[in-house]
Amino acid sequence: MDDRETANAQLEIKILALDADLALPSPAMDGDAGMDLRARTDVVLAPGGGRAVVAVGFALALPVGWAGFVLPRSGLASRHGVTVVNSPGLIDSGYRGEIMVPMINTDPLVPFTITRGDRIAQLVVLAVPVVRWIAVDDVASLGDSDRRSGGFGHSGR
Repeated sequence: MDDRETANAQLEIKILALDADLALPSPAMDGDAGMDLRARTDVVLAPGGGRAVVAVGFALALPVGWAGFVLPRSGLASRHGVTVVNSPGLIDSGYRGEIMVPMINTDPLVPFTITRGDRIAQLVVLAVPVVRWIAVDDVASLGDSDRRSGGFGHSGR
């Protein structure tokens, strides 16, 4: 498969609009990986950690081996301190309910109003392998690596 074929590859996903007047997920620009999700209802997020779970008006059927990841919109996060609480939010292939986005306002002073139709988050759909664990008896059985067991901060600043 050459670059042109890869760029034009498409995954078909069944989607159910739960609100006929609300746009389904779509990228802002051709080639964007993220598809904008729009609020189904009006919500006010109080300053200093105000939270709400915001419906986005659709349900979908991701194929086995695929998952949806709900991510913050960079403009909301950088300009207003509004983000997705559990970022990235994970949508498993078996989930069939309405997609919901838990939002939080991290601004310490200013409330933030989400209005129906506002773009509040983005959805990225990625292939995920089905994992089969192979139990081993000791660390040596895991194989060697340059990092070994170095954890947080092991590589310096």
